[in-house]
Amino acid sequence: MTGADAPPVTATLGPMAKQSKKPADLNRLAAAIVGDATDETPQERPVHQKNAAAVELGRAGGLKGGKARADKLTPEQRSEAARKAASARWAKPKNS
Repeated sequence: MTGADAPPVTATLGPMAKQSKKPADLNRLAAAIVGDATDETPQERPVHQKNAAAVELGRAGGLKGGKARADKLTPEQRSEAARKAASARWAKPKNS
């Protein structure tokens, strides 16, 4: 059978090989190999809790910081800072 009488040739490949679960980073790969060899699982780190009093102090400082700075500046210094900020805003290229 040749030519038009021949059955079509179909080649089927098996399923694609699955990718390795090993990380691409060499340090992580080395840690994974050592972990597999020693059968040790890494311990989870405790979650760091923030000190509520320190958070409140930081927030209070942030809430009054700009107003306190503006009160300390002379009108000329405030005007210069505003002029500089406006020119920086206008100098940025617009993304269309």
